[in-house]
Amino acid sequence: MSTWNSRGLRGSNLEDLINFTNEAYREKKLALIQKIPTPIKPVRIEKETRHITLAYFDAKSTVDYVGVVQGIPVCFDAKECHKDTFPLQNIHEHQVAFMKEFEEQGGVSFLIIHYTQRNLMIYLPFKNMYEFWVRMMNGGRKSFLLDEVDLSYEIPMQGAMIHYLKAIQKDLNERE
Repeated sequence: MSTWNSRGLRGSNLEDLINFTNEAYREKKLALIQKIPTPIKPVRIEKETRHITLAYFDAKSTVDYVGVVQGIPVCFDAKECHKDTFPLQNIHEHQVAFMKEFEEQGGVSFLIIHYTQRNLMIYLPFKNMYEFWVRMMNGGRKSFLLDEVDLSYEIPMQGAMIHYLKAIQKDLNERE
């Protein structure tokens, strides 16, 4: 039996959980959040089945999810981290720029980080992520430690649900 090991599939379990949660939020009319697909340019398409067999990324994507929660625009990216150190190379400059502009327009931007070895889910507000980013751009650490993250933003998991709405509310309350 062979195993499948692809960097391209990292985070797919996390995304499945978020997609399931988002569907439940939609059904309960709590939020409407959509997964943003990465744009691709098909190069080779199998004629009989019309399956794409070769493609390239067409453009830089922004973030994984965009939507609205009770009238508040939100955007976020989902990341997995296998150790207690999160490498900032996992966040791209165009994503940071998009999230910054989103915040400037009155939206809420954040990361959901799953620390897999600890099975810990964290909501990282944009302002905290941006502080780590600026520190790196100014010659500092190219990562941040779990010890630097506010653990009061832990996202509770119940079965297949990742209840991140309370973390958004906490983020909003701390902005006031």
